[in-house]
Formats: sequence, C-alpha cells, structure tokens
Amino acid sequence: MRSPAFIKRLFAPAAKTGSRPDRHTRRTVGLCHALLSERGEASGDGLAREALAAYRMLSGLALTAFFDVLAVEFSPDPEAVGEAADAYRQDASQANLIRLQRVVEPPRQELLRRLNLANGGTAALVEMRRRLLRDLKAHPHWAGIDADMAHLLRSWFNRGFLSLQRIDWRTPALVLEKLMQYEAVHEIQGWRDLRRRLESDRRCFAFFHPALPDEPIIFIEVALTKGMSEQVQPLLDPDSPVVDPSSADTAVFYSITNCQEGLRGISFGNFLIKQVVEELKAELPHITIYSTLSPVPGFRRWLEKRLAEPVAGLADSGRVTLDQGNEPASSEGSSRFM
Repeated sequence: MRSPAFIKRLFAPAAKTGSRPDRHTRRTVGLCHALLSERGEASGDGLAREALAAYRMLSGLALTAFFDVLAVEFSPDPEAVGEAADAYRQDASQANLIRLQRVVEPPRQELLRRLNLANGGTAALVEMRRRLLRDLKAHPHWAGIDADMAHLLRSWFNRGFLSLQRIDWRTPALVLEKLMQYEAVHEIQGWRDLRRRLESDRRCFAFFHPALPDEPIIFIEVALTKGMSEQVQPLLDPDSPVVDPSSADTAVFYSITNCQEGLRGISFGNFLIKQVVEELKAELPHITIYSTLSPVPGFRRWLEKRLAEPVAGLADSGRVTLDQGNEPASSEGSSRFM
C-alpha cells in the first residue's frame, strides 16, 4: 500500500500546473513506481508491458497529468544531490564522483530503460517523446523529461545500431507507403510518382533500426544525371525520360526526410549522406560530381539582411537582385536534417 507521503507527492504537480491526475494516471504512475522497485527488477518485462499498456490509455488532461508527475516524482532528490556535491567539492575522489553521478541521474532514466524492456518498448518511447514535444512549449517544466528521453534515444539510435538499406520497387509496400506519408521536402503524388523516383536512374536509401524494422528512420533521394541540374522540377517530373545510369556523371541529392518526430534533434543526416556517397562510389565509380538541390529555408531572409548591412567586402547590394519567383520553397523536412 502506498504511503500518505507518496500520495501527497503524487498530487503535488496539480497545485503547480492545474492538471489533476485521474485514476488512469494514478494507476500508470503506480505501475511506473512498481517497475522501479525490487519487484520491477524481478519481473521487469511483464511489468513494463503493463505500464506501457496503461500509458497508452492516457490522453488529454490525463496525459498532461502523467507528464507533470513524471517531471516531479521521478526527478533527482535535491537534498541528496546537494550532499553529494558538497562531498565531492570537499574531496574530489573517484568514490565521491561516482556517488554524485548516481544521485544526479534522474530516476526517470532508469524507468525509461526498464520500459524499453517490453516488446515494442522502443517504438512506444519514441512515440511518447513525440507526444511530449507536441506540448513542450506550453509546459516548460517538462524539459527535464525531454532531456532524459533525448539522452537515452541518442544512445539507442547510435549509428552503430542503424542499418542502411536501399529502397526500390521491390521493397515491401508497407515501407513504400510510409515513404509517401513521411516525405517532407517534395510531396510524393501517388504511386506513379513514387515509381519514377525509384527508377534505375534514381536511388533512395534509408536508415532502419532493429527495434523498428518497418519504420524508416530517415531517407534520402538521389537523381543520377548527366551534368548538374539547375532546377529540381525536371527531376520530379514523373514523365521525365529515364537516363542510363552508366552514362550519368552526377549524383544530385534532392530530398532528405527524418521520419520520426520523436527523434527530433538526434542527428542522422550527416551519417546518411556520407554513407550513401560511399555506396554510390562503390556501385557507380564513374560518378564524379555530387551536388544538392535541397531547399535552404530562411536563406533568402538572411541574405537580404546581410545585403542591407554595410559590411566591408560584401558585394554591392545594387548589383545583386533576387528573383521573387525562384526562392526555394521553405521545408522543415530539409532544415532539420542537413
């Protein structure tokens, strides 16, 4: 049976945020505490499944209350942190450092590790962070939860755990459908458009994680061309002629999309681009030029501001014109991942 002190702490966030935990929230929090207990260590997998099942039932104010409790109830003990910090300040021994590191780590991190033991736990936690990020601006006291989740997901989605796979017309339809759903730079206009993007003079590569086998983490689209392209529109034309890859000398990276909102802020794009370049070099050694036509959101505003400043060495603004009709379309899909 839970102690009165526990119940008091459980309802503490309501006084600060106005979100009062309902019975579903209290049950979920109770299962999370049980998962962190000795009982949780012994039966972690089953208890983790039960806790995640209870969490998935939360929505609206109940979900807000759950995150409120997670922010308070599963944070480090300030007194323990202060004592450990004072001890380390007085004696910077390894023992005191280890003790400080132990008490500074929020219990939330261990809770998330144990939730990850459940079948489908990784996917559930990625989705949990997506829901958290959706309302984070309105609830800045959740920042600690986000920091803990980002810290763990950054480790779990380390480049060493990701596999690079080429996407083509033989890829399972489930994955192809998700490419059409997730594409954030140049919308895919149905199956005909997708098929053209997967022709012999096109390449599409994606990173996958073993815990999310049918979910691309991030994917990139490449066009093989003769010479560099000045515009992206011809590359997106589903009626454009197919070029013989053996005659191409240029690889144009024209779209890159991060598929999982819950992994926002975790860098994959740089690794993906470099590995795709190596793949293309091995497959098509006659390709000697690598370029991009990805949009650069905000570049026009930055350039106009720079042109208006009297900076020494900057080109005479009177000799520079910007064609209003040729500004790259703004796209969050490209700015997040390049």
